[in-house]
Amino acid sequence: MIAAKKSPAAPREEELARRVVRSLSERRWTVSAAESCTGGLIAKLITDIPGSSAVFAGGCVSYTNDVKMRVLGVPRAIIERDTEVSPSCAMAMADGARRLFKTDLAVSATGFAGPAGGTPRDPVGTVYIGLSTPHGTTCVRLSADPSLSRGAIRTAAAARALEELLKQGFGKSD
Repeated sequence: MIAAKKSPAAPREEELARRVVRSLSERRWTVSAAESCTGGLIAKLITDIPGSSAVFAGGCVSYTNDVKMRVLGVPRAIIERDTEVSPSCAMAMADGARRLFKTDLAVSATGFAGPAGGTPRDPVGTVYIGLSTPHGTTCVRLSADPSLSRGAIRTAAAARALEELLKQGFGKSD
């Protein structure tokens, strides 16, 4: 038998996830995630918290454009015109997750975690975080230090996604 260990999440990310779960629970709201570069890390951080099953409906790791289009409904025109690492794609991913999982809120992440990839406009470390709510869909751009490791960029993006959830009228992200 393998002994269970404490969650490997850093204290900051774990506390953000705990606050998200508590805040959503208090309001009886649900959330879902559509993740590309974070590879399921947002969902993992949320589901590490006891009681998260009451608020987290599910997630989609849409690493390929085909999955973004086929499962989440991201229009091909967005990917062809703006690329898969763009505000419009992040917003379409969040809308798609919210629709797919029938949740109150949905968050998404798409970007360049490195070490390769990136463009002059969106270098490694650029991650777009989409947030779909009943009142509309928004996007923020994270510009992480490109010299950070791939894991550090992914963790920073997941933490920022949790912070964006906390800004949705139920708590400050401080």
